[in-house]
Amino acid sequence: MKAFVTVIGHDTVGVIARVSGLCSQLNINVEDVTQSVLQGMFAMIMLVDLSACNVPHDEMHKAFARLAAEMDMQINVTRQEVFDAMHTI
Repeated sequence: MKAFVTVIGHDTVGVIARVSGLCSQLNINVEDVTQSVLQGMFAMIMLVDLSACNVPHDEMHKAFARLAAEMDMQINVTRQEVFDAMHTI
């Protein structure tokens, strides 16, 4: 099961390491990453594979929400099939 993880907020040291570290702890495989810093704002999109995640879906979302709060950033996880359904007419 694929998903998109988006991270947005003020640029700080270690954002990529902390987000990818959480993915590693949850056994979520990062397949692709793009990131930019735009006038001091950090933006990242990761394509991940959730199929081997070692916690239930709601616990995974809570873990990303805790990390977002700690870093004062916005982190969203959207399954690819949900994204596809939202953009299909």
